Order: sequence, then structure tokens, then C-alpha cells
Amino acid sequence: MPSTPEKYATLAPFLSVRNGAKAVEFYKAALGATELFRVDEGGVIARLAIGDSEFWLSDESPQHGNFSPQTLNGSTSRMVIVVDDPDAAFDRAIAAGGKVVFPMEDQSYRWRIGRFVDPFGHHWEIGKPLA
Repeated sequence: MPSTPEKYATLAPFLSVRNGAKAVEFYKAALGATELFRVDEGGVIARLAIGDSEFWLSDESPQHGNFSPQTLNGSTSRMVIVVDDPDAAFDRAIAAGGKVVFPMEDQSYRWRIGRFVDPFGHHWEIGKPLA
């Protein structure tokens, strides 16, 4: 269960993107994210949840030192999502516009995992540990 407005997650990534409104819609379609909070004044700031985790995003603001991967020409981090059916979740993300970095497969370190890059330049891995 995502945190409530009164109680926030101890650690939540904050993504900078170009076109925050489009990013919110992408994450809802691709990852099943739920929109918990949103402000559209002078750019988007949004708080989203996936399962019991949350993350924030906003339009990039170079004047505050917040740059999107598109501006930086690469991402500095990856998000990892653990789900019961990683194949279905990965297929959903690709169908919504994600691009495959590496396909879903069983890794030697006992994970079934795949990696994609979203239309805003952020990298995501979807997987689960293998028994």
C-alpha cells in the first residue's frame, strides 16, 4: 500500500523529465502507476505509486540544477520493480512506448529480469528472484 499524504516513504526517487504531463500518463499506462499528488503550475510536479512504493517526478528545471536524461544524454540511475509476473509487466511497458535495453530472461544470478528505457530517458528493470 502506498504511503498516505500524512506519512511519506522514507526514500522515494525524484525523476526529472521533459514534458511531465506526458510522463505521468506514460507511467500510469506502462507501469500501472497511481497518481497520488499533482501540481501543474509552471510545470508538473507529481507523486506516483507503484504497488507499495512511490516516486516523484517533475519537469526539468535547469535553473535549479534538475536535468532530464534527455538533456544529460544519458541516465544516472535505474529503477528496479519486483513483480510476480515480470514478463507481463515488461510487455505492458514496451507496448506503452518503452524501448528494450535487454529482453526478459533468466540471469545467472537467479533473477528473471528485463530492462527498458522509457520515452524520457530513465532506465527501468522489471523482474523477480527465481526460486
